This record gives sequence, structure tokens and C-alpha cells, in this order.
Amino acid sequence: MTTTKTDTSKATRRKFLTGAAVAGAATVAMPQVSRAQTVTLKMQGSWGAKDVFNEMAEDYVKRVNEMAGGRLKIDYLVGGAVVHPFQVLDAVHGGQLDGAHTVTVYWYGKHKAASLFGTGPVFGFNANEGLGWIHNGGGRELFHELQTQIMKLNVVSFFAMPMPTQPLGWFKKPIKSMADLKGLKYRTVGLAADLMQAMGLAVAQLPGGEIVPAMERGVIDGFEFNNPTSDRRFGAQDVAKNYMMGSHHQATEYFEIMFNRAKFNGLPKEQQAILQYAAEAVSSANEWKAMDYYSKDLVELREKDKVNVIRTPKDVFDTQIKAWDGLIEQLAKDPFMKKVMDSQKAWVKRVVYYGLFNATDYRGAYEHHFGKLEL
Repeated sequence: MTTTKTDTSKATRRKFLTGAAVAGAATVAMPQVSRAQTVTLKMQGSWGAKDVFNEMAEDYVKRVNEMAGGRLKIDYLVGGAVVHPFQVLDAVHGGQLDGAHTVTVYWYGKHKAASLFGTGPVFGFNANEGLGWIHNGGGRELFHELQTQIMKLNVVSFFAMPMPTQPLGWFKKPIKSMADLKGLKYRTVGLAADLMQAMGLAVAQLPGGEIVPAMERGVIDGFEFNNPTSDRRFGAQDVAKNYMMGSHHQATEYFEIMFNRAKFNGLPKEQQAILQYAAEAVSSANEWKAMDYYSKDLVELREKDKVNVIRTPKDVFDTQIKAWDGLIEQLAKDPFMKKVMDSQKAWVKRVVYYGLFNATDYRGAYEHHFGKLEL
């Protein structure tokens, strides 16, 4: 029997379709197995319900839940729902929580190196450049070393949201010089607390929700939290009318999104990837949201709430830099902390040099269109 070209083509086509059908059945069957059970993670933030940071945490949860397609879900709780906002690390480490949305500075009391990953010395880099160091300059590996080798934590973390410089904060009287800060009772956290103490202030470390009541009771004379939106939402403008903008105390910070390591390692690889890459995605989304919110609320504070928005005096910046020098010398006695700061400085020397040397004159362009800035 002679096989024609047409017969051969039909046989080949039948073979292809048969194979495709088998492959298709396998392709359909596999996801049904992996999607059969939803993994739910319980996460708590370190933020009050009204804080913009809580909204930013929910932005992360939304991205995870939508990308996971029902296979993975995060149930998010506001700060204090399960544990105190400063205690989420212990809860995640111990498995009381599966995850947390926080900042490393909230647990720096366990190891001061935690503050280097968000609220350390000012070497000249902003938070975006700091995230660059974490992802491409060795910071991630150093943080992993801190978590696993030094502190033995059952935690894995991702970083998100390059925060703008944090204002010096809120005061009942304008800060006209460094002399006006001496002796004040001041709220801050992390190494910034060490910095301010070295500058002659008395420091109280409080979570956001406790700041305004402490100011009302006279427990503190001044405070900083983070940004105009958070500050305005919890009523800073109701207890002080002088908002000092700019400071070297916390110039480079980001969120820490942490998970119980055993729980994380037990997830399928694709779900681990969703948790990781959602942090990278929300980092940009949070930053863009902050540009919009923070700028609008600063205008509202000045025009609607009649707050005196004032640039921090230069001698305060100068005093802060000198105080940082003293702290750096002390911190560098710890070999790991020295290694972290040396890594940051190597990154800053190269990356910030490029940024500063190449940047256009943004201020000149701004003043050309909108008038001279009064700083």
C-alpha cells in the first residue's frame, strides 16, 4: 500500500492532536492539585487603623492576594490586634503571627545593628539609594547574616518603600537654633534616640498611637514620627503648631515585611516568589502614593491647620553630623556593625557620587517656574 503525502499529513496531524490532548489534560490537572487548598497567613502591622502606613501595608496585602489567585491569602490585622506594635518580631519568630509589616528600628533594642537597615548614620544616601544597597550592594546578605547567624531568628524579611527624609518634628515653640533643643523631652526611636541623647535631649521611645496623648500630658516636649500625612492623621497639629522640616536623625528608612521562616519555607516556590516580588511592586506603589499624600497634607497643615512649617536650622544639622561621628566610632567597635557601615559607605561613595555629579539643577528649574524657595 502506498502512503500518499495527504495520508502522512493526516496521520501526523492526528498524532499531534492526540499528544496535545494528553499534554493538555496534564496541564489542566496539575493546577487543580496545587489550587485545592488555600494557604492563609495571619499578618499584623505596627500601625494604627488611620495611619497611612496601615494603608500602605494593605496595599502589599492586596497585591499578594490578587496575584496568588486564591492559592495564598494574607489576613491583615492592625497594630495591637494580637501584640504590641513593637513586639511583632517576637510574635513572628515564635509563630504567634505568620507575618508582620513593620520597621527594623522597632526591634533595635534586641540588636542595634537592626537600626542600620533603615535608621542608621547619614552617609549621604537617600532611601532609594539605600534600597539599592540592600538589593545590589550587599545589604540583603548582611541582613540575612544578622537574622540567621547572629540573632538566630526564625524570620525571613523583605524591604519596601523608600521613605523621604523624616522631619525633625513638632514643637510648641519654633526651634531657631540648637540651643532651643537642649534639655527637651523628645520622642524618637532607634539609633536616633542615641543621637538625640548625645545632643543633650531626653528621649522617650513610643509607638505612633501613644505620641499625641504623651504630648498632651506633658510627658514629652516635642516629637517626630515620620511624615506629614501620618502626623496630620493622628492629630499632631492639635498639640503643637511648629513643624520643623528636615533632619539627619532618620534620613533613610523603609518598611520591613517579615514572615515566619519555617512557614515561608514550607510554601511552594511560586508562593514564596509572590510574597517577595509583591514587596518590590508595592515599594514603588507606596513611594508614588507618598509623593501625592505627603505633599498635599503639608499644604493642608500650613494653610488649613495654620501650622508654622519651618526649615530646621543649619546648626542643628551640623550638631547632628558631629553627634553621628561619635556614635559611629562607638558602633564600629562591634565587628558586624562595622562591616555593615563599611559596606554602606562603599556603596554611597560610588553610587551617590554618580547621582550628585550627574543630576540636573532641579532647584534652579523649580525656582525658574515657581519662584525662589524660602528655606
